[in-house]
Amino acid sequence: MQHNDNRTVLWGFGLNDIDRKKIEAEAGDSYTLLNWPGTALPENGQVEREQPFLVWIDYGVWTTLDDDRKAAILDWETTQKVMVVGANADAPSPEVFLDHGFLSMVTSPLKAASIQDTLVKGIEVHNLYDDIMRMTREISLEREILSRKNSYLLFLNRIMTRAVESLNPATILAQARQDLNMLMPVQAAQCIFWTENGRENIEAELFLAFHEHNSVQEAWVELMLKTAAKLSGSHVDSYQLTFLMDAATTDEGEDLSPRPGQVVLLPLKAGGIDFGCLALLTKEPVRLGKEQRDVLHSAVNHLGLALKNALLYREVKIRADHDGLTRIYNRQYFDEHLVDELKRAQRYNQEISLLMLDLDHFKAINDTYGHQAGDLVLREVGALLQETLRSMDFPARYGGEEFAVILPHTSEDKAWNLAERLRHKIARMRFSHKGRDFTVTASIGVASLAPGGFRKNIDILRQADRALYLAKASGRNMVCTTRGCPKDDGQEQSETGY
Repeated sequence: MQHNDNRTVLWGFGLNDIDRKKIEAEAGDSYTLLNWPGTALPENGQVEREQPFLVWIDYGVWTTLDDDRKAAILDWETTQKVMVVGANADAPSPEVFLDHGFLSMVTSPLKAASIQDTLVKGIEVHNLYDDIMRMTREISLEREILSRKNSYLLFLNRIMTRAVESLNPATILAQARQDLNMLMPVQAAQCIFWTENGRENIEAELFLAFHEHNSVQEAWVELMLKTAAKLSGSHVDSYQLTFLMDAATTDEGEDLSPRPGQVVLLPLKAGGIDFGCLALLTKEPVRLGKEQRDVLHSAVNHLGLALKNALLYREVKIRADHDGLTRIYNRQYFDEHLVDELKRAQRYNQEISLLMLDLDHFKAINDTYGHQAGDLVLREVGALLQETLRSMDFPARYGGEEFAVILPHTSEDKAWNLAERLRHKIARMRFSHKGRDFTVTASIGVASLAPGGFRKNIDILRQADRALYLAKASGRNMVCTTRGCPKDDGQEQSETGY
C-alpha cells in the first residue's frame, strides 16, 4: 500500500486525463497515482509488489476484459476497486458492482466530493479489514494452542474457524447452533444485541428462530428483553426483530418454548462490556461439568468477538449511506439514487414523484425545548417515514429539518394523497422531553413526472422545492404542488396504497 516515498499507491485503469488530474489534485501529496492504459494493464505479480490501496477502473476498459481477467482483478483482496462510469454509459446499477466486491461506483467526469468520499470510505473499509485480519490472526494463534488438547479443543477449533468465515450475524448464529451440538444437544440458538440511544434506555435487536405459534415468539421476546435489561442495567426502549429460518432443529409438533432448565443464557462481551446475549434452547436439561463450562464460555467469547465484528462491519456500511441521527438515507446517497430512479423511469416510460418535507418552525423547538428535543423529533419523523412508505420508496434526510422521498411508479395525485397522510400523521404525533409535551407540523411539496414528460431541462427536485416554498408561504402545515395547494377534505387517506 505504501510507495517507497511513503505515499499511498493508487492505480487507474484507462482513466481519461481529466479524471486522472482530478484524482491527483484531490488525493494530494499523501497519494501517488499510476494510470495504466487499457491496452497494457498490470499483471498479478505487479499487484503483489506494489500493493495498491485502491484502483479506479474505467467501465469502458472493464467491458473489454475477458472473464478470467475480471475474476483475477476481483480476487485482489487487499486492493479495493472503484468503477468509473461515464454519465451516458449504459452500465449496470451500483448494486451490481457492489455485489461483485467493488467499493463503489462513481460517475465521470469525477467530482471533488465523490473522490474525497471514495477515499474516506476506502480508508474506513481498509481499517476495518485490518482490524478483522488482526482479530483473525489472534484467534488463529489461540486456536493452534488449543488444538493440542482433547476433544473439547476440536470443538473450539470448529467454532473459531466458522465464526470468522462470515460477517453476517444470522449466518454466524446458524453455524454456531450446528457447532454447539458437538458439546450439548442444542435445539435453537437465538440472540439479542443492544446499543445505547443517547437516553437512559437502550435499543435492542433480536434474532429469533422462526416460531409458528405467536405465543412461543412472545415468550422468547419477553425473556430476552428482560435479560437485556438485567445485563445492561437499562430498560429496553424499542427493538427490531429478525427471524432466522435455520436457527432451530425440531421434529414435527416439538415445542420450542423457553422451558425451565433447558435455556442457557450466555452474555456476549467486547472490551469487557456486555453488548448482547446468546440464548440456547436444549432438547433436555443439561448439566455441564467445570471443564465443559470453561470450553463453552471460551467458545462464546470467540463468538462474541465475531458477532461484534459483524455488527461493526454492518454499521460502517450503513454509516456510509445513512444519516446517523434518523437512520434513513443521507443527502449524498439520495442524490445518487434520484439520478438512477429518473433514468429508470425514463427508460421504462414510468411515472415518478418526489416529496420535499420540511418541519415547520423547527428552530423554535430547538430554542424552546433544546437540541435534544429537536433530535427526538427528527428521529421519530424518520421512523414514521420508514413505517408509512412502501418498500420501493426511498426516504432520505435532505438536510437539517428537511426530508425528501422518491416515489417510483407514482402519479402526482397518489403522491399528494400520501403527502396528506404523512402530514396528518406528523400533526398527530406527541413528543415529550423533560416533562414538557409538544407537537410539530410539516409542510410538503409534491412534484411529479408523467411518462413521456421527461425533457432536457426538467428538474423534479427544483419543482418539489418550489412546491415546498409555496406550502410554507401559504401558511405552513399543508401540501402543495407547483400549481397550488389543493384543499384537504379533513380525512386522512387510506392506509393501503397511495
